[in-house]
Amino acid sequence: MKLLMIFADHFAWNPQIKSLKSAADVRNGNSVDNVIVAFIHAEAEDEEREKSVITKLAKNLKWLSKKLDTKKIVLHSFAHLSNSKASPKFVQKVFEDTEKRLRKVGFEVWQTPFGYFVDLDLTAPGMSLARVFKDI
Repeated sequence: MKLLMIFADHFAWNPQIKSLKSAADVRNGNSVDNVIVAFIHAEAEDEEREKSVITKLAKNLKWLSKKLDTKKIVLHSFAHLSNSKASPKFVQKVFEDTEKRLRKVGFEVWQTPFGYFVDLDLTAPGMSLARVFKDI
């Protein structure tokens, strides 16, 4: 799994084009301030180590949120960080399980619409830890 975390003063998304036929119909976007945006790329080999990947993903997000003093996280599927790709079904499960874990410990969590190309609006400060990449 590849994980690019960006701390954003402001992050907004708006669904545009459905790219996965099985995706739910979504029309509305959303926006959040003072949030960690997790650009997540699940790889095919992650499917063999599901629990480990979800645990490490959640730990990395909690670690950065503590450093940046925020309890807000957006999970965004970003299948552009590796040539290897996990199945859409697996990616959705990772997102759902990660969201549940984070919510249990007091986080506010959003997901951008899965299976869509979305317009993104991101304002990020130039500060230490505002951009962190992890190879999980």
